Amino acid sequence: MNASPPPALACSVRNCAKPLTRAEKTWYCESGHTFDIARSGYLNLIQPQDRRSLNAGDGRETVAARRALLDSGFGTALRAALLETIDSLALAPALQAVDLGCGEGYFLAELCAQTGFQGCGIDLSAHAVESAARRFPQHLWIAANADRRLPLLDSAWDLVLSIDGRRPRDEIARVLRPDGLLLVAIPAANDLIELRGAVLAEVLLTDQVAKAEAALAPHFQLRARRTVQQTRELDRVGLAQLAAATYRCARRREMQALASLEQLTVTTAHEVLVFGKSVPGLQD
Repeated sequence: MNASPPPALACSVRNCAKPLTRAEKTWYCESGHTFDIARSGYLNLIQPQDRRSLNAGDGRETVAARRALLDSGFGTALRAALLETIDSLALAPALQAVDLGCGEGYFLAELCAQTGFQGCGIDLSAHAVESAARRFPQHLWIAANADRRLPLLDSAWDLVLSIDGRRPRDEIARVLRPDGLLLVAIPAANDLIELRGAVLAEVLLTDQVAKAEAALAPHFQLRARRTVQQTRELDRVGLAQLAAATYRCARRREMQALASLEQLTVTTAHEVLVFGKSVPGLQD
């Protein structure tokens, strides 16, 4: 059996971007820039100019809340929809997939376990990638700013995932192979509608798909779309976890309204979208 190719990483030092090679406890480029692998197993490629805070991204409480929700089964419908979508694409096994805004790594790890993909997760939060690296050490987890230049080589990745995460259009187009795909999951119009109505007094239904299409044009064209939803009954603990994981109910009035609820039926709903690179001259 042939070994998987090494992840196609690029040096994150400004104006370098040369390929990174792994040693035992570091990654390095031919220019002599080195990056240590943390004890927990993740790789920190954030440069000083790429962050505004020493604790950028999700904090420990947010990461823990999201992980607890997912472990309770809160994301099973979305996970199944992502897997069904990937199955429908008939992709080759052992391809390289990168998840932008991977969080604690749940979805990427689940998809790789079922498909055999070689997974790499990128998130701004060191707390998130540390949690992912401890739990799923078979994959590569990187602290990096997806809003800046991605620490990935040009035209080297088969699949980019963005699950409620960032979608830097130009950078995704740069790192994807010509036949590569972008798999996106965004909240559907009725996502968390019960929570929004009970706590936020917000029931506006907004379809985000057209907005996502416009933001990714002209580099990408929508090839497939499916909607998935899941309804769960949450108690006080679950509602508090949901609020922390989604940054909902942060204001005092909202926190008070949330605390008054003993339980609530909550719908999570997503649009799962597949984008391919646009071919010049063939756009609609």
